[in-house]
Amino acid sequence: MNTATLISLAAYFVLMIGIGLYAWRKSASDSAGYLLAGRNLPPSVAALSAGASDMSGWLLLGLPGALYLTGLSAAWIGIGLFAGAVANWIVVAPRLRAQTEEYGNALTIPQFLANRFPDQGTNLRVISAVVIVVFFTVYTAAGLVGGGKLFETAFAGILPDTGMSDYMLGIVITAGIVLAYTMVGGFLAVSLTDFVQGIIMVIALVIMPLVVMFGGTGTEEVSLSAVPVDGFLSLSEGLTVLGFISAVTWGLGYFGQPHIIVRFMAIDTVEKVAVARNIGLSWMAVALIGAVGVGICGRAYAQANGVVVEDAETIFIVLAELLFHPAITGFLYAALLAAIMSTISSQLLVSSSSLTEDFYRLFLRKEAGEREAVNVGRICVALVAAAAMVLASNPNSEVLGLVANAWAGFGAAFGPLIILALTWRGMTGTGAVAGLVTGALVTGAWIALGLNASFIGGEGLYEIVPGFIAAWAAIVAVSKATANQNADIVPAK
Repeated sequence: MNTATLISLAAYFVLMIGIGLYAWRKSASDSAGYLLAGRNLPPSVAALSAGASDMSGWLLLGLPGALYLTGLSAAWIGIGLFAGAVANWIVVAPRLRAQTEEYGNALTIPQFLANRFPDQGTNLRVISAVVIVVFFTVYTAAGLVGGGKLFETAFAGILPDTGMSDYMLGIVITAGIVLAYTMVGGFLAVSLTDFVQGIIMVIALVIMPLVVMFGGTGTEEVSLSAVPVDGFLSLSEGLTVLGFISAVTWGLGYFGQPHIIVRFMAIDTVEKVAVARNIGLSWMAVALIGAVGVGICGRAYAQANGVVVEDAETIFIVLAELLFHPAITGFLYAALLAAIMSTISSQLLVSSSSLTEDFYRLFLRKEAGEREAVNVGRICVALVAAAAMVLASNPNSEVLGLVANAWAGFGAAFGPLIILALTWRGMTGTGAVAGLVTGALVTGAWIALGLNASFIGGEGLYEIVPGFIAAWAAIVAVSKATANQNADIVPAK
């Protein structure tokens, strides 16, 4: 590890904490500011914040690793995600921005659902909060696994002896930096750091595949066609029907990701949603293409130069160390940490908001003031982070697998619920509860029964598919059976 690399990383850490302090001075004095930045995010910040918090470490670890192993057929995950993001920005974003303000100026997704369906308000807030905290703890653990893998791979043998493994020390450092700026600066800090992190991530994902293919590095010419995997450059090689469905249906998860759709709620006006959409989707397209390039080009480089990559999910780290000047390597490591931290911070804040607003202020201290609520929120951030660190402590964890489970859980539980709450006047509170519970239970059962065997090929079906379908059907069926509940409820706009 070169001194220049460490300086680059240290500069990144200082920048993140500095942004947290700036946000603390600007908007962390009350709940509206701490949890939603006062609904004043510019379109560019909201767009890149949504993208960066969405992509997480899987963009630089999990997705390139899948492509490294199986070839271009794994790109269907990215294609499905992009299609889902387009639909999410068009269907959900403008409606959610308007309706969360119209229905009692809700600061969280559970609050919005409770205001939308007051007859089941308490049930919706409690169940939603439980689902959010459980799945986000798993999701946050996935991010921390990425941080642990970075330190274990890149800093092996040079970190101080602390009595813990390099992997666990990486988890502690990653969590510590995220906690520092999230607890201090709240939603504004998270959004501003996401904006900076999004820029860093996309630059890194553009640079790396170009350097691998055209930078004149290595001892042998890099040829994509020389990879000894049948159909490595084919979108259909080895792809079964179930594998294809499992890959493209990742896009269904977008409609139900609280840490992403909360960005829609914070855009300063409804009219600016379209601007944010265009910025966000452009960023996402470039980032996904870059991630595909890292996996495909990385496998070709390793093959041509005899590089042994023991864990496919570390190909980005391996290339960063082999091909770049130490100062640039530090920047690339910062990009990976940016992907990890941007998502972790968003998830911690959403979990904290649910624990504070939908448990503490709902049951324990209804009369809690703004300062008390903000301080409780900071404590909840730390508690969720601690639980995630315990889950992430297994060094054999796979980033993509953990992300897949949490992504499906949210997508199935909240996706149909959010879409129909925003667009269907016939939906009832009881139907909303039925859909939320059904989506979460079916997804969990599918995982527990081992029916989600794989994403590309194999016999498994991604758990979001049965969960999403079951939740949608439950909402429609129960809402029709309890249609009289809508008599005194203001219809969705």
